[in-house]
Amino acid sequence: MSKVKKYHPQEIEPRWQQKWEADGLYRSVINKDKPKYYALTMLPYPSGDLHIGHWYAITPSDAHARYKRMNGYNVLFPMGFDAFGLPAENAAIKRGIHPFKWTLSNIEKMRAQLKTMGAIFDWEREIISCLPDYYKWTQWFFLKFYEKGIAYKKFAPVDFCPQCNTTLAREQVWGEDRHCERCGTPVVKKELSQWFFKITDYAEELLDFSGIDWPERVITMQQNWIGRSEGAEVVFHTDAGHEIKIFTTRPDTLWGVTFMVLAPEHPLVQELTTPENRKAVEEYVVQAGRQTEIQRLAADKEKTGVFTGSYAVNPVNGERVPIWIADYVMMGYGTGAIMAVPAHDERDFEFAVKYRLPIKVVIAPSEKDADQELTAAYTEVDDGIMVNSGPFSGIGAKEGKAKVTQWLEEKGIGAKAVNYRLRDWLISRQRYWGAPIPIIYCEKCGTVPVPYQDLPVLLPEDAEFLPTGESPLKRHQGFLHTTCPQCGGPAERETDTMDTFMCSSWYQYGYLSPYYKGETPFDKREADYWLPVDLYTGGIEHACMHLIYTRFFTKAMRDLGLVDFGEPMLKLRNQGIILGEDSEKMSKSRGNVVAPDDLVNRYGADAVRAYLMFGWRWEQGGPWDNRGIEGMYRFLNRLWELTLEPVASPDLNPEAEKLVRRKTHQTIAKASKEIEDFSFNTYLAALMELSNVMAKYKENVYTTEAWEEAVKTILLLIAPACPHFAEELWTALGYGYSIHNQPWPVYDPALAAEESIEIVIQVNGKIRDKAVVPVGSQVKELEELALSTPGVQPYLTGKSVRKVVVVPDRLVNIVVG
Repeated sequence: MSKVKKYHPQEIEPRWQQKWEADGLYRSVINKDKPKYYALTMLPYPSGDLHIGHWYAITPSDAHARYKRMNGYNVLFPMGFDAFGLPAENAAIKRGIHPFKWTLSNIEKMRAQLKTMGAIFDWEREIISCLPDYYKWTQWFFLKFYEKGIAYKKFAPVDFCPQCNTTLAREQVWGEDRHCERCGTPVVKKELSQWFFKITDYAEELLDFSGIDWPERVITMQQNWIGRSEGAEVVFHTDAGHEIKIFTTRPDTLWGVTFMVLAPEHPLVQELTTPENRKAVEEYVVQAGRQTEIQRLAADKEKTGVFTGSYAVNPVNGERVPIWIADYVMMGYGTGAIMAVPAHDERDFEFAVKYRLPIKVVIAPSEKDADQELTAAYTEVDDGIMVNSGPFSGIGAKEGKAKVTQWLEEKGIGAKAVNYRLRDWLISRQRYWGAPIPIIYCEKCGTVPVPYQDLPVLLPEDAEFLPTGESPLKRHQGFLHTTCPQCGGPAERETDTMDTFMCSSWYQYGYLSPYYKGETPFDKREADYWLPVDLYTGGIEHACMHLIYTRFFTKAMRDLGLVDFGEPMLKLRNQGIILGEDSEKMSKSRGNVVAPDDLVNRYGADAVRAYLMFGWRWEQGGPWDNRGIEGMYRFLNRLWELTLEPVASPDLNPEAEKLVRRKTHQTIAKASKEIEDFSFNTYLAALMELSNVMAKYKENVYTTEAWEEAVKTILLLIAPACPHFAEELWTALGYGYSIHNQPWPVYDPALAAEESIEIVIQVNGKIRDKAVVPVGSQVKELEELALSTPGVQPYLTGKSVRKVVVVPDRLVNIVVG
């Protein structure tokens, strides 16, 4: 008997990868005879090295796509690179490497790493967002949005380093003192004219998740990010006649306003500040501008502010109230101004106590509490009644909200309003390495869009990167100076580039027909067949940026007539995070990074794939365990030998054959359900259970139909998780090429059904015995069996049986008295 060859993934895997690629096994083309399935996983940034997190997101997603393919779907599972971004620009500054060269070099390495996964990527559909043939269409979308009024320009603050004379990205501002990463100078806020998209026009629609299957956690995060609030908008007038609009969710507390607060960035601050207060106000504005929104809104942060010297009149009672500025009010929420009701708001209460401002109770548990002195804000306002509130005193606060709003409208001093926390999307970046914004400025014609036939506006290859980080586009004469397409006169180009989220908001459409040469970004025939995306996978950390932006983008595309649906991805699933063995987040400084290349070299890609699916619940993740991947490698070796090692002298047993067939069909049912539901750990656990049964009865069933069925089935079931391993064994056993073109096995309920089952026997609800009975036993039979089992006899002696409750195939409960 010849010795079975050993499992050697380092030889097997590259060989099959090369054959699959040469044969075009995973090429995705339109096939109207099959249902389509567009599976998409978030494309990586080309940092230069795939980490284990990439593997954890991608390889289980690939397994699911393979499962769908074996179930008769025509599957598209593409891959590309989100290639613009700050790290490439930093590399240019620090190492003297052009961002394009750095990025393409990293992509070449990462593409090779991705191919070691053995995934079903259709590489002919690859997209790279920094290539001109891709960002031409990113610019095309900008122009379409500009024509429709979605893209517009306004002044907005940016982080600015006065020493380097440049704007900074969020990642370049370091420390609690917010200093420039390059020179250490304290960062300040600076107002710049920048481009925005009107995502707020879609706020209400973005709150509608009907028709899509997304995790509840993501839906809640997006709802909170969009932040819809119902209330009233009220106008206060200053002594000088300025209008200050405020939005409040509690119009029933208007009679409790004792001061107003403006955000330090509010446009009226300068006009309202009196000469004697100007120095203090200006210093405070600078100080507030150096803090992040998170720092300013921190619950435990001491409230600070400065009086402007001006007053406003409360329109409901005519009282003059002082106007302050404070950093806990944000220009980005509501109107950038609030009416302060310290009796019923914790922040306002803390502020009022600190600066000795009046605190007036207007909601109380009862009328007798109207004049109580508060030691803390009374915030249980929905349960109280209105007091000290003019004509509304004595009315319940809940009822009062609607009545006061109606009264405000009748008086012409306010109106019902809906407010959103969501702000318009700022897409301008003062960077080189991004898609140039296709706008030209002409002294005669004003703002002029670049003609479509002139796209793409190319990034200059000879850009000079300064240590300060200032965008070289501002100083590149060849890029900056151009001709106005309308009048032919001298003009200048926009030097801002687009937020990288712009490129990733439409990339799922780019895969349809990469770098398309037609009049629109993608081939309509491809779009009509493949869209929308059926399944999207990736990290939940993208819930409130990328996943909102791509939804907005699709809705805008619908309104442009490019697609006929409003949601880009019908189903979303998020993976968890793999931590280091020390249960900490992986980082080079901690020395706990797990390198997938090393694991592939040692155990093979299939062992890595399978362990990443088996080791944790996929949506949760957890700490890496080297013993776990060792265990998975041993399992594959055992399964290898189990399927290939012959039995010299089988000892056939019909009962064993029946047991193996039953387990085979039970495993098909279990594995199908679990992989469909992204429960990869229990999917693989089911295969392990089947292998144990096969090993136990191998000598009794070898050469029988039951054995061949079990072998074929376990290979078909493991093929999505371990594609090279399954392909090698399938062909070695003479079943032909390729296992990945085989249909997913279908279970027979009759063969999967158990013949007997264990039931519990209770006396007065407590388990006293167990018994194995034929499945489907009659009630009378179970009742007689239960009353005669030895375990219950001591509990029946001297007592009368009042009732016997039978739940077939589960339990019998004997009620005695």
